Amino acid sequence: MTVYFIGAGPGAADLITVRGARTLASCGVCLYAGSLVPRELLAECPDDARLVDTAQLDIDQITAELVTAHQQGHDVARLHSGDPSVFSAVNEQMRRLDEAGVPYEVVPGVPAFAAAAAALKRELTVPTVGQTVILTRIAQRATAMPEGEDLATLGRSGALIVLHLAAKYVDRVVEELLPHYGADCPAAVVALASRPDELILRGTLDEIAAQVKAAGVIRTAVIMVGRTLGAEQFRDSHLYSPERDRHAC
Repeated sequence: MTVYFIGAGPGAADLITVRGARTLASCGVCLYAGSLVPRELLAECPDDARLVDTAQLDIDQITAELVTAHQQGHDVARLHSGDPSVFSAVNEQMRRLDEAGVPYEVVPGVPAFAAAAAALKRELTVPTVGQTVILTRIAQRATAMPEGEDLATLGRSGALIVLHLAAKYVDRVVEELLPHYGADCPAAVVALASRPDELILRGTLDEIAAQVKAAGVIRTAVIMVGRTLGAEQFRDSHLYSPERDRHAC
């Protein structure tokens, strides 16, 4: 039997992929984070599926559930919010499954930053303005950041920065990015992206913190800072240019 790490998407139940929904519908056991995964998704599970909310479980308890289900002959859906490739804590689960000899697969999902960009109606890469996106977080009570990945260092690039898990510390974010991006740099915060209660805040770097605090946003939000958010005058991409030779190799 197989464990499937499935990206549940950013929040809206219909943003799970077709593959993810089909896989979920085929599994006799489903582990999900009740605080993050929309409960509407659980309707995709078989009627007799065993559902386990992992919100209060530690890594050893989660692993035990996965291994036990495998030993009992069940395929297992392990639902993660967003996409498993970033900030999902799947690595430590996969490492333990490797040790236990339990096979697994990963089904990608729509990441939160993509849903936030859609809400903002923005392409994050703009020709001649910015072609790099940095996905990161800041260290507080959670795992420390590796050396060289602090905001002050990353900010020197001037690239669009997307911060997860940082809304509660927006003052610190602004303080560390201001020297590199400037007070007038476009910034945005999208909370609960793709959900019915989605909240979008737009402004400049020097005013976004006040908006975040006034709105009471402290979690489930993405912070974006970079010039591409406000780009209006830019050169068209070469991809669809009438001057491009579409017969060239």
